[in-house]
Amino acid sequence: MLQNNAPLKSLIDKLWQNFWEGGIANPLTAIEQITYLIFMKRLDDLEAKRERDAEFTGEKYTSRFKGKFQIPGSNESIDKNELRWSVFKHKPADEMLMHVQMKVFPFLKTIQDGASGEGLFTKHMANAVFIMPKASLLVSAINIVEDIFKEIEKDATEGGHAFQDIQGDVYEMLLSEIATAGKNGQFRTPRHIIKLMAELVAPQLGQRIADPACGTGGFLLGAYQYILTDLVRKKDPSKLSKDEDGFERAAISAVLTQKVKTILDQSFVGYDIDTTMVRLGLMNLMMHGIDEPKIDYKDTLSKTYNEDSQFDIIMANPPFTGNIDKGDINEGLKLPTTKTELLFVERIYNMLKMGGTAAVIVPSGVIQNSGKAFEAVRKLIIEKAELKAVIAVPSGAFKPYAGVSTAILIFTKGGETNHVWFYEMLADGYTLDDKRNKIAESDLSDIIEKYRQRASAVSAGDRKQKHFSVPKKEIVENNYDLNLSTYKEEVYEEVSYEKPEVIFEKLERMEADIQKGLAELKELV
Repeated sequence: MLQNNAPLKSLIDKLWQNFWEGGIANPLTAIEQITYLIFMKRLDDLEAKRERDAEFTGEKYTSRFKGKFQIPGSNESIDKNELRWSVFKHKPADEMLMHVQMKVFPFLKTIQDGASGEGLFTKHMANAVFIMPKASLLVSAINIVEDIFKEIEKDATEGGHAFQDIQGDVYEMLLSEIATAGKNGQFRTPRHIIKLMAELVAPQLGQRIADPACGTGGFLLGAYQYILTDLVRKKDPSKLSKDEDGFERAAISAVLTQKVKTILDQSFVGYDIDTTMVRLGLMNLMMHGIDEPKIDYKDTLSKTYNEDSQFDIIMANPPFTGNIDKGDINEGLKLPTTKTELLFVERIYNMLKMGGTAAVIVPSGVIQNSGKAFEAVRKLIIEKAELKAVIAVPSGAFKPYAGVSTAILIFTKGGETNHVWFYEMLADGYTLDDKRNKIAESDLSDIIEKYRQRASAVSAGDRKQKHFSVPKKEIVENNYDLNLSTYKEEVYEEVSYEKPEVIFEKLERMEADIQKGLAELKELV
């Protein structure tokens, strides 16, 4: 939706520029500070709505801005109403900066009302710091955030879009500015790849969905939006529209009844070992309408994790690089390795219920390396699950974060592998360089169509094409190698050359022309 709203995009660009010019150059630090401001604004707006609703219905409601707040580290207390965005935004610049740093921000950390979704968010704000180097940056940032919310309201009124949808898109656009790779091989998965994976695993309302290394929550959000779009598709397909990547999308609010909302609030679980990512992930889901997101800080490879056989769907792009200390590895993980990219595949397999399905992005080494642990993880998903598909992703798909070559694995725990379907994705709708500009060529819709038809095309698979099926027996004979090029038949074009006498004749003519040209030049000297 945002691609059609130039003023909103301009305001987001302006907000980033202000932080850059104000001395906060690290994108992760900037997005954290922006998140806190949006949270303050959103908190005030939600409270104001609850107060209005209570007044309208005559029900009793005690605002969280009612009463006194004891300022940490002092004997001073303050009227909580002074901590509202709508109140403090009118203060003089220097006074406002001190007020937000010393009073408003500490107040946010005390909010524990899980019923409105702030409990987990504030739990993970325990060690958060409000970094604003100067008052002028805070004032300009608050003004821009105000303008962004006004533009969202305007778009909702005039454009016919739901406020919740636009608000979510705004936060996604803010997150998309994080254009640097994070720690331990973390980077944001492109939204269109997430949408593709959601289409392939097709999560349904009521299923439990997880991501053991969730980052900013992109996969959980992709599953959430797929479920809501699917509900609209079943109820009123006329309300669907195609997004910029060719995927069907519906307004979140179209089917978000209280009953559906209650189910969805319990459906998504995410974990990450980076507290910044946990905070951003929580905020991302909240901005999209999930009031009680279940994203928490946890190392799912460690001994502290114990949620095996709990989930119907897992979508993930776990860290590709790094090792875990052998003594910290969870006892349920049996692979003879400390490599996280292998252990995460086993972790995902263990997390699935019987009959549960996973879509996971792995680096190419996982599907083809000949090491003992690499072969063991491939054997696991072929012998103890139904490995449905291996989709080779072009190496430029994750730029500018990384240029690694990857594949998407889709497998169902407890199923039986008979054939594995391979697809060689050559284009994902964007240039494969650092700029990642939009282009017309894309295999995404073809992948979805052919994946759904793969069962009927098993026997007729032409291995010279972009997609084909390979029987399990052949894969086992190749030490469980899942590299597409191992099975693909290359097409060689026959090149015909002219006869030697014809080539010599042409060379002689060329030499004669050169000699003639040289003679003419000599006459001119």
